[in-house]
Amino acid sequence: MNQKTPPDIGFAKYFVWLAWIIALALLVFFFQDILDKQWNPNTSPEYRLSNSGKAEVILKQNKAGHYVVEGTINGQQVTFLLDTGATNVSIPSHIAQALQLQSFGSHLAQTANGNVRVYDTKLDELSIGNLFLYNVRASINPGMKSDEILLGMSALKKVEFTQTGTQLTLKER
Repeated sequence: MNQKTPPDIGFAKYFVWLAWIIALALLVFFFQDILDKQWNPNTSPEYRLSNSGKAEVILKQNKAGHYVVEGTINGQQVTFLLDTGATNVSIPSHIAQALQLQSFGSHLAQTANGNVRVYDTKLDELSIGNLFLYNVRASINPGMKSDEILLGMSALKKVEFTQTGTQLTLKER
């Protein structure tokens, strides 16, 4: 009778476990990319010049009905979540530190999570696609923990925006 010795069986079990772990990691990697694209379908937003020569950016709505888009603040890559209910561009403090934004005063702001003390700042340049905005009022919000910056009305009032179905067009004024 020829039987396997216990070390051979142990090696085979570890190999099977390793194969399952690798397969699971590959699935997570593959599906995470799909989930990320569902959250932010505008990692490379479509942009063009209108017939009148003005910059236009076309955004797609995400699965939750929001407009999330990649852009820049002072030349550094950021992620925006458009929020017409926000008075100013609202930046989480950990992102403001990474962007090296300076504050020059504070005030109480009424947010969806209640009142919070925010710190005033100004963005020299904000861009989405080929749309550039200058000297945009913003607030640094220490209560925000997300990695998205709320693109509020201090920026959005500087552009024309129209929604058609699940598409939003931002156009230079």
